[in-house]
Amino acid sequence: MTRLPRFVRMVEVGPRDGLQNEKTIVPTAVKIALVDRLADAGLSVVEAGSFVSPKWVPQMGDSAEVFAGLTRKPGVRYAALTPNLKGLEGALAAKADEVAVFGAASESFSQKNINCSIAESLDRFAPVMAQAKAAGVPVRGYVSCVLGCPYEGDIAPSAVAEVAARLYAMGCYEISLGDTIGTGTPAKAQAMIAAVAERIPVDKIAVHFHDTYGQALANLYAALQMGVAVVDSSVAGLGGCPYAKGASGNVASEDVLYMLNGLGIETGVDLDRLIAAGAFISDAIGRPTASKVARARGCA
Repeated sequence: MTRLPRFVRMVEVGPRDGLQNEKTIVPTAVKIALVDRLADAGLSVVEAGSFVSPKWVPQMGDSAEVFAGLTRKPGVRYAALTPNLKGLEGALAAKADEVAVFGAASESFSQKNINCSIAESLDRFAPVMAQAKAAGVPVRGYVSCVLGCPYEGDIAPSAVAEVAARLYAMGCYEISLGDTIGTGTPAKAQAMIAAVAERIPVDKIAVHFHDTYGQALANLYAALQMGVAVVDSSVAGLGGCPYAKGASGNVASEDVLYMLNGLGIETGVDLDRLIAAGAFISDAIGRPTASKVARARGCA
């Protein structure tokens, strides 16, 4: 184990991963306002949209309009998910500051999610990586099901490390390791991170934990102990996964920030403004916040 990091970069995924599964279409103006509020709270990376087929993810069908309407704040990177070359072209046209590709550590999940094998999914990313590099746009890599799969159960840490290493070798500047169904525990998280860190530098590793079993904060603390200093989270605990039965939202950004503040770890993010952003989107979609910190502060 290493000492806890002095600074953690919080990557806000609420506007994309958080909202993508909402059944009722969230107005474009609300999405724009949410991203602007998150940037004003001090978050330096906000995943603002996803350039995927509206047929599969209708909620993200207006991502070009969202990017066009943002009040871009200096020092903030506005990111987009891009599953293929067409998606990348849309993100580049929208002037996304960075893009992300996503693979899985589970063959079954890969087939269910993107209808191809892990190897095939990685091969599909080659032209995306090449064009993004030519455009000077950094690419982040996501790996799903790193601590469990809804179809296969436990996933071997070596399988996660292999996918992460391949994405890194392809040119992804950072690899985000996702506990998609939220079944991980601290010991499993540390074993998985240790395996990945044997293949790629630990400072290129991020973690993306869902809170289905209430373990996300414990797992995040375990990751911090391993030297990981980049954490994905979703304001108000928004999100889930349509391919993972029972997968609740990502860990709430407010709860992560409260924990980091308590550990004396710097983030540059203002808790009050973050709570206000969570209250805004919760009101807009008519759902109580999933953040325990926000609830404790009086936000229903």
